[in-house]
Amino acid sequence: MDAIRLSPPRRLTLPISNRWGDGDMAVLDFGDPKRPVDLVFVHANGFNAMTYRSLLAPLANSLRIWAPDLRGHGKSTLPTRLEGRRNWHDHRDDLTALLDALDGPPVILAGHSMGGTSSTLAAAERPDKVSGLVLLDPVIWSRLTVAAFQLPLLDRLSSRIPLVKNALKRRAVFDSREQAMAGYTGRGAFKGWPEMMVADYLVDGLTEADKGFTLSCRPEWEAANYGSQSHDPWRALQRFGGPVRILKAETNSTCSVPANPRGLPHVSVETVEGGNHFFPMLRADVARDALFDAAV
Repeated sequence: MDAIRLSPPRRLTLPISNRWGDGDMAVLDFGDPKRPVDLVFVHANGFNAMTYRSLLAPLANSLRIWAPDLRGHGKSTLPTRLEGRRNWHDHRDDLTALLDALDGPPVILAGHSMGGTSSTLAAAERPDKVSGLVLLDPVIWSRLTVAAFQLPLLDRLSSRIPLVKNALKRRAVFDSREQAMAGYTGRGAFKGWPEMMVADYLVDGLTEADKGFTLSCRPEWEAANYGSQSHDPWRALQRFGGPVRILKAETNSTCSVPANPRGLPHVSVETVEGGNHFFPMLRADVARDALFDAAV
């Protein structure tokens, strides 16, 4: 393994000020710092940018990549407001601020799961800053389901969503990083992950506390992300208009966009054979090739 794969990314801090509360967005910077950013990659709910280090670092030979920690995740210090939250417009607006901070040409905006959906919402707001989207099993429900989430009744029922219930039950405190590593490896969402990727997740996924370590993404915030679904990614795809490549999982996918979606000729959809929602971790080569092809 060459040095670029082993060397850690640089850490940047980007001040964010918007209606959702002010703070700092933590960003990992891969590749040659003298060249403009080619690709921005956004993580899934509950994770952080460092989780994807082994996916992104090999691309740093050819590309410069920014990978931010979304609000409420990793090293970012942006405040999290749970009361009255109904959508991912806070993540959208944080990403538009990041795009506005870039001086170079338009970038490829990419992401996994919630990161892909949030990237889509941001691209619709700043299409001049984004040359294309690469979405790895984004959370995009059917058009009918998205419309239903606009209804106040469905919003009140969000607490009954199984993902919300499971997130609230998640263990939030560990005695040590070793204990957390043993608890996660090979289990639940982490089943089949390379140990290096689990370890990378824990680098920024845990925060040292007075006694032991706590999850950087609190279970309440992870649950709030699962339950806040009144945004409209279909409208965002239509508004963006640039090239969009979606890779969706064959099993347990969160993406309901079909091949050749109606009214979206600029959107291409491929199914990753044998892949589940976590194929960027389990089939990193497939995800990496898609990112590279879009950015070069």
